[in-house]
Amino acid sequence: MTEQKWTTDRLPSFEGRTVIVTGATSGLGRIVATELSAKGARVVLAVRNTAAGEEVATAIGGKTEVRSLDLADLSSVRQFADAWEGKIDVLINNAGIMMVPKRLTTDGYESQLATNHLGHFALTNLLLPHITDRVVTVASSAHRWGGFDIDDLNWERRDYQPEKAYGQSKISNLLFTLELQRRLEGTGIRAYAAHPGYAATNLQSHTGNRLKHALMTLGNRVVAQSAEAGALPTLYAAGQDLPAGSYVGPDGLGEYRGSPTLVGRTAIASDPDLARKLWAESEAMTGVSWPL
Repeated sequence: MTEQKWTTDRLPSFEGRTVIVTGATSGLGRIVATELSAKGARVVLAVRNTAAGEEVATAIGGKTEVRSLDLADLSSVRQFADAWEGKIDVLINNAGIMMVPKRLTTDGYESQLATNHLGHFALTNLLLPHITDRVVTVASSAHRWGGFDIDDLNWERRDYQPEKAYGQSKISNLLFTLELQRRLEGTGIRAYAAHPGYAATNLQSHTGNRLKHALMTLGNRVVAQSAEAGALPTLYAAGQDLPAGSYVGPDGLGEYRGSPTLVGRTAIASDPDLARKLWAESEAMTGVSWPL
């Protein structure tokens, strides 16, 4: 008998549960928020553009609310966390940027590292005393592109390469999850990572390069799976009972598309010593420490 493919029909009820989804105004985040709201969750859309967030919340309906969060600005992250009251069952670190030209944030950090990793690192640690169940961080198969320099996370000594900077930020997501789970042992809280494969979203449309943009557009049309399919690994990690520290991705060739399943990661992204070093560097860069 062929194993049934996992779909959102198999998500459990989220009645009475609170979920925060970062970057929920479009793409995967919007779909994740929509599906969890349909299962009864109170969904908090943590977004930079609150006007767009309100439009999405209205469209989703249910128990949704919008709160301002700019992950590239650590003061915004602190304000979000300081204003939080009550429990959080699931934190979904979904927001991200991809292969953008080199820019520094207001805190002086390379924008992909800041948005994809440092902002979520700070947010998770600041909210952790409220979290009861799990943290899901959206990584990428781009972590396989390699290029990780713990001594030059901010690209101050290397020539900046948008693709490798993106890959480094996604390795950081996985190392963060690895060390987070180690620290959470015995608390009952779990850390997971997930990646969407190659999903057709607007994430790839901000490279600032016409040729890259054209190639990404072609890839979205020819190779990519739908955003709805790309959101399934995140939903799977948010709702299924999985081994602590699991990494979820599509089961198809090259993990580009398919149904969610547990997947592997590179040796660099699995290195516990490197994970501890990245954690220490991230604490120094954000000024946020382990709260438990």
